[in-house]
Amino acid sequence: MTMPPVKYQKGDTVMGRWPGSSLYYEVKVLDFDVKSKLYTVIYKDGTELELKEQDIRSLSGFQTRSRSRSRSQSPGRRRSRSRSPARTTRRSSSRTAAAVAAAAITDSAPSSRKDIKLKDTLEVRLSPLNIEAKADTEPEKNQGRYNLRRRKDDGEGKPEVQEEEVKVAAPAPAATPSTPLDFGGKIGAYFWLLFLPAWVLFVILQGNLEDPSLANFPPPLPPLEAFWDPQALVFVILWILFQVLLYVLPVGKLSEGMPLRSGERLKYRTNGFFAIAVSALAVAAAVHQGVDLTYVHSRFLQLATATFIISVLLSIYLYIRSRYAAPEQLALGGNSGNVVYDFFKGHELNPRIKSFDLKFFCEMRPGLIGWCLINFAMALAEMKQQGLDAPSYSMILVNLFQLLYVVDGLWNEEAILTTMDLMHDGFGFMLAFGDLVWVPFTYTLQAYYLVSHPNPLSLPAVAAILLLKFVGFYIFRKSNSEKNAFRRNPSDPKLSHLKTIPTATGKSLLVSGWWGVVRHPNYLGDLIMALAWSLPCGFSHLLPWYYMIYFVILLVHRDSRDMSECRRKYGSAWDEYCRTVRYRIIPRVY
Repeated sequence: MTMPPVKYQKGDTVMGRWPGSSLYYEVKVLDFDVKSKLYTVIYKDGTELELKEQDIRSLSGFQTRSRSRSRSQSPGRRRSRSRSPARTTRRSSSRTAAAVAAAAITDSAPSSRKDIKLKDTLEVRLSPLNIEAKADTEPEKNQGRYNLRRRKDDGEGKPEVQEEEVKVAAPAPAATPSTPLDFGGKIGAYFWLLFLPAWVLFVILQGNLEDPSLANFPPPLPPLEAFWDPQALVFVILWILFQVLLYVLPVGKLSEGMPLRSGERLKYRTNGFFAIAVSALAVAAAVHQGVDLTYVHSRFLQLATATFIISVLLSIYLYIRSRYAAPEQLALGGNSGNVVYDFFKGHELNPRIKSFDLKFFCEMRPGLIGWCLINFAMALAEMKQQGLDAPSYSMILVNLFQLLYVVDGLWNEEAILTTMDLMHDGFGFMLAFGDLVWVPFTYTLQAYYLVSHPNPLSLPAVAAILLLKFVGFYIFRKSNSEKNAFRRNPSDPKLSHLKTIPTATGKSLLVSGWWGVVRHPNYLGDLIMALAWSLPCGFSHLLPWYYMIYFVILLVHRDSRDMSECRRKYGSAWDEYCRTVRYRIIPRVY
């Protein structure tokens, strides 16, 4: 039995119709299924579809038709301003004058789009987007004759297109989620909005007990007036304003972020190391002048309450302003149409007041540097409460380890511009609360615990914990440096020795160096460091091990998110990657 002739062969470049529209885009034929008689094609942005033969046209024939249509139209002809209610017309937008001119002539191939969602699996961007334009699509339920295998940027509907005008039967639904909902979806958003503040309250109250055993759960609630102290609110506001001042000073490097969906690259003032150095000098001067920093320990609950109020007010402001933001400025993951979920996850991607980037500032400044300030205050409180001339070995280790972690992050501040928080997550309650409250008031739990629950360490124990810390730090820093360098410039000759797996999206997956050992070597380093932070507190109580337990859960959850997202985006290339790098975080274990 002879096979029927196939009109388009594997590897052919053709024009494929986008589901639910009359728009055609340049695609490449990947395969042909004889049974279903469908062609598998891939668009320039990496989206794979299965199309019928009648929805595909040859490239040469399409270009001839486009030129013919262009010549047949009178330049002076204009359309009527009136429109039938059953039809809507939307003109596409672009970013350059050349794109505008092209849009008036042709409806041919779109410019390519590079996905901006950067995961810890080292996606690589090869070129920025130069032109952005949009067109409506029919709702997904009306696209039954198409098999949409993989569709990036689902909320915007299709790749960019240079098109004079687009006609569709009905506008796309305004509240279509852009990406799958995280953290339990809409119900999960309600849960986390209540649970996260409650957990911070729990660890503070539990850590303040004479016996912080979990057998004493729940800790007794203090009277309501114990939560509020106007002086604490003033202290927090002054601290944030001080960090704002250091951030806006024209000191340090202006770093360029990764390309956004519009092709724009935002600039960031990366002077975090300068900020922590000046902050340390200011704190030292304050202590020298007689300022009692043990106030931070005695008013820890009130300071947490004041910071929580500020984070809520900031989150409300962020959501209100996001309602007036342009569609391309919204975060794909926080554009569900549900008010509570979008408030929690973050509706706008990069909210800015002129050049002041709110998300970047909160990620790296008041909470992170405040973490070190609180730890130092806890060391002073331990000396005062225990009658010591110097902090204990345990307190010194916790302070030094966490100070090194923060200083390293601020010294390499530019690396955060390629992380998921900056590139993918919107700025809402999740990050505002996490940056301003969660980090400084839960990551300091070891130091807070040691003030009232000392744990003497022998010198051999100190040496062993130090060794563990520096092993974890080396893995963490080395792997993150490899990742950041590879993401920013994969064609750098210094990286030519690295092995990669190419993908259909034009990006590559790194399988060399630490990234050839496990899929997340930076997570491995982080976990080893978390272990070193907890060991100085001993094994009498589970509470100071909270950070270690929390971090294991967090990283395993993030790994699972990465796995599902990358399998969706990279398909068979991701399967090959998983066969090459078998272990996720811990070699030969997990």
